[in-house]
Formats: sequence, structure tokens, C-alpha cells
Amino acid sequence: MTGISLPADYPGFLAQLTTRIRQTQVRAALAVNAVLVELYWRIGHEILHQQEQQGWGTKVIDHLAQDLRREFPALTGFSPRNLKYMRAFAKAWPDAEFVQQVVAQIPWGHNVRLLEAVQDPSERAWYAQQTIEHGWSRNVLVAQVESSLYLRQGRAVSNFVHTLPAPQSDLAQQLLKDPYTFDFLALGPAAQERELERGLLAHVRSFLLELGKGFALVGSQYPLEVGGQDYYLDLLFYHLTLRCFVVIDLKMGEFKPEDSGKMNFYLAAADELLRHPSDQPTIGLILCKTHNRVVSEYALRGLSQPIGVAEWQLTRALPPELRRSLPSSDELEAALGATPTAETRGTPLTEE
Repeated sequence: MTGISLPADYPGFLAQLTTRIRQTQVRAALAVNAVLVELYWRIGHEILHQQEQQGWGTKVIDHLAQDLRREFPALTGFSPRNLKYMRAFAKAWPDAEFVQQVVAQIPWGHNVRLLEAVQDPSERAWYAQQTIEHGWSRNVLVAQVESSLYLRQGRAVSNFVHTLPAPQSDLAQQLLKDPYTFDFLALGPAAQERELERGLLAHVRSFLLELGKGFALVGSQYPLEVGGQDYYLDLLFYHLTLRCFVVIDLKMGEFKPEDSGKMNFYLAAADELLRHPSDQPTIGLILCKTHNRVVSEYALRGLSQPIGVAEWQLTRALPPELRRSLPSSDELEAALGATPTAETRGTPLTEE
């Protein structure tokens, strides 16, 4: 429509109205998802009840899927496979209140992936809650599960309990993980720290995802002038939730006790030169290729600045807790009674 003289405040009014409509669309989509997930849970609950009371088998569920699809041809969620997911969903989450308050708030596809990938109920609940808090897509959720985030979160060695007030110390501890996984990088064995830094900045989106929610990049090789001399911070971030600067020092080798003294100096300088009166104390994170946790703990004792120490890795390795629970090759051979032959090695498992 042309030839109309619009009021001066019309563009602002249109922008506000558009934002309100989009927010309503999002809320409506979330509400529909919650209703759908709750419906799937109730269907799964009823199937479980019939199996326990009437001994329903797989064929009955297959027949039920046919009948439901005939009754509701416009709906696509009543395949035999999805009905079995509903049954597994209800079995995994017996508490109806938790379903309504937590898992119904994430899409059905997310819930299916959690059922497939995570067996421990506490761990599964943690991933569901983190998905809501961080707004993870399904692919991001799968990546976090595959990288064992549940086992890595909050495991970094730190002195936060002695250098930060509560609850800031607890929040900061949960902020850090150990190890950090940089599987988006391709570094050679002779790579230097600047190459690691450049690689992280070149993949800054993946790097920020691995760091976690709330990190905002301020700069790399950030300069600080102290006593007429120039010093440079490898990476400087600001954390929006903790309301503080975060200094990251990158190490290609093993953590050394003197690294903590260097970080202590950096943090004191950052607090003096960068920190605003409303900011919380600056936090330091030393990221190294390896570190001895006992040595790290001793190196942080008595320091006045809040520092964490964690490892970084290029591939997703099994956490120590899982590695210790796996049998060795000798134990496997003893259990099998023979050494694998060329005919049996690599033979795939089949479902019964």
C-alpha cells in the first residue's frame, strides 16, 4: 500500500508488535510440545500397565499402532517404533510431576536421544535440565552426551572455595570442566601455544560451546601494562552470569607449579586495570595438555587469586571413571577362553 503518510512512531510500534507475535509463537510451540510429550508419557504408561497386567507382547503393540494410525491418519507419531519409545519413556521417568516440570519442556526428539544414549537416571535428568537451561539443539545435546560432559563438569582443580565468597565459589566451580575437548581442531605434535590459540579463535563458535553458556570473548593476546612493562593475556573473556572477567592461559605441555604464580600475577593486574566496581573478582583458568591433580592442588594453595587448572584434549577419550570399569584385553581373552582369530575378529553383534 502506497501514498499513506504513516505516523513517526509507526516503525517502532511495528517492531514491538512483531516481537510480541514471535514471542507468542515460541510460547505456543513450547506449550504444544509439552502437551504432546505428556500425552506420549501417558500412552507409554498405559502400555506398561497393560504389559504388566495382561502380558501384552510386541505384536499387540504393533496392532495398536495400526489402529491408532487408522483413527488419527493426520498424526505421524503412532508408529510401532514410536509407541515402544513411549513405553521406554514412561519406564525411564516414572514420576509424572518431573515429566511435567522438566522433560516435557524439551522436544520429543531430544527425549528419544536421551533414552538411547544415557542409561543412568540421574545423569539423564541432568542432561534434560541442562538442555532447558542452555537451549541445546538435538545435535548439540548428542555432542555433549558423547563428550561425557556430565562426568567432566565441575572437575577442574581450583582454589575457589578459599578465594571466592559463597555462592560465587560454587557457581565458578561448576563453570569449569576437566578435561576440555577440542575435537574441532587439527594440531600436529609439534604445534606451539600460538597455534592452539589461533585454532581456537578460528573455531570460536565451537570453542564457546565447549566453554559453556555465558562466555563472551573480549580479546586474544590482550595487553596489560604493569610497571612500564607490557604483558599479554592469551585469551580474555567476560562471563555474563558470574559478572567477572575470565583469563585463560594456554599450555601445550604439562602444568608446572610456576604457572599458577604467573596466573596469580595476571589476575591481580586484571583486577586493578580492567575490573569495574560492580564486577566480581577475575577468575583464571590454566588449560594444559596434562596435569597432576595433586601437584595442581599444592600449587594453588595459599594464592590469593581464584584459579582453576584443567586439561585439554583433541579427541574424546573415555573419562578415567569409565576406563577403570572396563576389562583389560587379558581379562577379555580369559573370559572368552581364547585369543580372537582372524575369522572372529571384527564380527558384528546381531540382535536376537
